[in-house]
Amino acid sequence: MNYSRIKNYRLQITKKSVSICVYLWIIIFALFLSSCAELEKPKTEPFYAQTAPTGKKEFRWSNGKTPKSFDPALAASSPETDIVRAVFEGLTDTKPQTLEAIPAISIKWESAEDFKTWTFHLREDAQWSNGKPVTAKDFERSWQRLAKMGTRVSHYKLFQNIVGMQIAPKENLPVLEEKEPDIFANLSNQNSQVLTNQSNTNTANTTIETEKKPIEKIETEKPVFGVEAVDNFTLKVSLVNADKNFPALVAHPLFRPIFGDGKDFESGKLNAAIITNGAFRISSIGQDGITLDRAENFWNKDKIELERVRFVPAENAETALQFYRKGDVDAVTNFDFAPLALKLLEPYDDFHRTTHSALNFYEFNTEKAPFNDHRVREALAIAIERERLTEGTTEGATKPALSFLSFTKGENKLSQDIKRAKKLLEEAGFPNGENFPTIKLVVNRNDIQQRIARSVKQMWEQNLNLKTEISVKESGEIEAIAKSKDFDILRRGAVFPVADETANLLTIFPPKMAVSEQKNEAEEIAQEKETAENPDVLTENSEDKDSAVEKPQTIENKIILTEEQAIEELPAIPLYFPMTYSLVKPYVKGFEMNSLDAPSLKNVKIDNDWQP
Repeated sequence: MNYSRIKNYRLQITKKSVSICVYLWIIIFALFLSSCAELEKPKTEPFYAQTAPTGKKEFRWSNGKTPKSFDPALAASSPETDIVRAVFEGLTDTKPQTLEAIPAISIKWESAEDFKTWTFHLREDAQWSNGKPVTAKDFERSWQRLAKMGTRVSHYKLFQNIVGMQIAPKENLPVLEEKEPDIFANLSNQNSQVLTNQSNTNTANTTIETEKKPIEKIETEKPVFGVEAVDNFTLKVSLVNADKNFPALVAHPLFRPIFGDGKDFESGKLNAAIITNGAFRISSIGQDGITLDRAENFWNKDKIELERVRFVPAENAETALQFYRKGDVDAVTNFDFAPLALKLLEPYDDFHRTTHSALNFYEFNTEKAPFNDHRVREALAIAIERERLTEGTTEGATKPALSFLSFTKGENKLSQDIKRAKKLLEEAGFPNGENFPTIKLVVNRNDIQQRIARSVKQMWEQNLNLKTEISVKESGEIEAIAKSKDFDILRRGAVFPVADETANLLTIFPPKMAVSEQKNEAEEIAQEKETAENPDVLTENSEDKDSAVEKPQTIENKIILTEEQAIEELPAIPLYFPMTYSLVKPYVKGFEMNSLDAPSLKNVKIDNDWQP
């Protein structure tokens, strides 16, 4: 009996010991898993800089260095474009979230069936900061100024599709008005009178004979200009090529009107006294930045929450980060962060990455065999694995470009397909790459571009058995090489400042026209109109166009206006879209970054009740 009790007692102790050991092991294992989780995902603050708002309706924004100009014509990128958007308003604006065109000075618009003529109806309550109304004549005069400035305009290619705004000799451009016209005059009945007086400003003592001369000049020598103020609040615009997205194009700062003839910008100095028509006006300019105040004459001022905007300049990303960290600014944009800084900022909720509306691509020399064959171009395009380029070569700082534009919703038709690429190459007469000439790939002297070129070279060799010779040139040499056509494939880059598909495609693939083919604008438009009305009429260039149709591998005479056409013809290989980065404090509401880097200040609010 005693042995039995002792045995049971020992058995109970053993069971308790085992239970204790199991519990201990469970606790140790749980602690181990917890420590591993902490190692894998370290606990951090949700925001990079948790600072309290100032209590004011003020937005402090560091978006680069001090701007060089307030002139919409010279606004190439941030910070200039950001300020121009704030102090000037155009026909339309861009909805930040969707990039669609929304009403601004123009309350509505319509187009002809061919999308070559657009009519904009302006609101009658829009005013300049001096109290004068904004009219269609302000737009006509401002766009005439753009045409006269020509290549001095930062994005002059954007207006090349407007009739009469192609870069041309000064004598063929419309005459700018010396004085501001009477906007309350009956413009529809006095258009010819105003134009007559423009050309003859020194005819104070007129006679019947002097009255006839200007009329003859208008009838025979008046240049065609496709922007017309039909009346005070109606603007008609004529285009060379159809553009379904034209209202999105004119949202760009370039097309925003200025008051008067632009002399306020001629000094080259920043002038706080310029007359503007936007939601904000320039209040002061100093070493610590530029201050904007809410505009009292803005037609929609009651819906503008911010009372003040301060643009705080910073020389580099490090300085901007210091401002943000200390709470001196509420947002940071338009800076190139180093790879290490990007890795540091990645986990935080106030750090944002956005696909930029820009493209890096390889342009084909389509005048040279075998690259004049669409099958060869497509084979080379779909033999590239773009994900490897973006994740490996560019270290995740870019996004694969499976199409030409980052903001369109078209199908991605350029994914890697080695099987089809080999088949296309065989159909073109180069089975397994046999007898294919060594590809001459020209890139600029840039470390990233050279690494990308080496990666693409390797892909073409592994996937298609093609040899590639990489030629590295200085950036200044690239344009000369492009003009001389001394390349097979050339690395190119383009920035798209608008959400207009047609304008962006014309930027990548500008129509090719020899100098000898350039004609007087009036004659050119008349010829286009005649051809459109009577398709059977053959023009000087129509035979060339017919030849291009008969030989689909030749694309030199084709104008590419849509992304669908670009993918079909493939004059180039899209490679990747770059990324842009921003930091925005959590108490800032309504500040939306997008691929155009075009945030609007109209809907920005400061939540002063927010606390870290």
